[in-house]
Amino acid sequence: MGRAFVYVILGGGVAAGYAALEFTKRGVSHGELCIISEEPVAPYERPALSKGFLLPEDPSRLPSFHTCVGANEERLTPKWYKEQGIELVLGTQVKSADFRRKTLLTAAGETISYKILIIATGARALKLEEFGVKGSDAENVCYLRDMGDANTLVDLMKSFPGGNAVVIGGGYIGMECAASLVINKINVTMVFPEEHCMARLFTPKIASYYEDYYKSKGVRFIKGTVLSSFEIDSDGKVAAVILKDGSRLPSDMVVVGIGIRPNTSLFEGQLTLEKGGIKVNGKMQSSNSSVYAVGDVAAFPVKLFGEIRRLEHVDSARKSARHAVAAIMEPNKMSEFDYLPFFYSRVFALSWQFYGDNAGEVIHFGDFSGSTFGAYWVNKGHLVGSFLEGGTKDEYEAIAKVTRLKPAIENIGELERQGLGFALAISQKPPQPTVPVNVREADLIVGKPIYAWHATAGVALAASIAAFAYWYGRRRRRW
Repeated sequence: MGRAFVYVILGGGVAAGYAALEFTKRGVSHGELCIISEEPVAPYERPALSKGFLLPEDPSRLPSFHTCVGANEERLTPKWYKEQGIELVLGTQVKSADFRRKTLLTAAGETISYKILIIATGARALKLEEFGVKGSDAENVCYLRDMGDANTLVDLMKSFPGGNAVVIGGGYIGMECAASLVINKINVTMVFPEEHCMARLFTPKIASYYEDYYKSKGVRFIKGTVLSSFEIDSDGKVAAVILKDGSRLPSDMVVVGIGIRPNTSLFEGQLTLEKGGIKVNGKMQSSNSSVYAVGDVAAFPVKLFGEIRRLEHVDSARKSARHAVAAIMEPNKMSEFDYLPFFYSRVFALSWQFYGDNAGEVIHFGDFSGSTFGAYWVNKGHLVGSFLEGGTKDEYEAIAKVTRLKPAIENIGELERQGLGFALAISQKPPQPTVPVNVREADLIVGKPIYAWHATAGVALAASIAAFAYWYGRRRRRW
């Protein structure tokens, strides 16, 4: 028993939905495309799970956040897929892949063949048992990766109004879940081994701002230690979390966010892997010319930094999926994927965005006692990363633009003084590539234009006063 398609998308997450929409825009015929997903529902916007889905009032529910509403595109409900002639094979696990024969074998024994395969299997949440913690299968221990996890967490919050929750992990999921728990009037304690929250991205100064904000909402932080074991009650539920230092934290529920691992086990030995994911080229094509990979599972060349990276974020999933489909449908017209790494989060009344790379020297700017502040990262004489909290749409676009330009920075103090004004000035009048009179060796990058500080300083200085007046004096707008 088997079915044959021209194009098969393996995985039903965010990337699958955006790939499907791109296929229809580029003229895929009815019956040519199939999506195979382990989840029982059509692709949806995963960020909604840690945000709107967990809210106590007017929570988000399907079909409101099916893809591709996250990019203000058409909402792809099951009816849409049927109308487009796209086959949805839901609630189905693929247990093996044969790239030589171009076939996938499902757990039910069905063979699905393809001419072109897009791997969008994403990643799975790391589980506590992988670190030797017993009892992590208790019903009041939960993760947040898919719809089933989100429903479990909602049920737990309803079961323990005013109860105690321990959040294990200080990254994205930990921070966003902690905020949602607090909004649901749950007492929250966060536990993580690092010195501060969001350690992979935040500087200590930036992290301190968010930790202070969370503390004002009642969140307790226990840093520099890890979970050692669970205290299980007679019903088989976790009654307390025991930390490595012996501390005991009574808990009605435990939320675990300790990272993810790309789903690559089906492809080991058949495809080239790198950075924990499937290595692809600038067209998202793997070492097998008939197989593409997108989203969390793909390790692709980031042109801006000249190296292979695997990025765990919804924006990368959306854009890499679209690029792969475009490269498949019109291979001679597509250039290499040129992606600017982007991360964002919205919790409580806070909203931040980050672009580029957090490498090199960090320069903070803005009012850390207020609501708008940020940071630049300067590496090898060039601005390579930008972070902003509390910005407007125009301000976020400005920091994105200046990060992509990678201007040369010769005066760190001047950059710090101008702060957001620097990005605003550059975005209003982008610098032209020039060769400075006194070129430093670090600025000579073959094949890349050099944006010298002195070529932009006049524009930046002229605009700085106006930019700061605009920044501090305008009526606050939220995006």
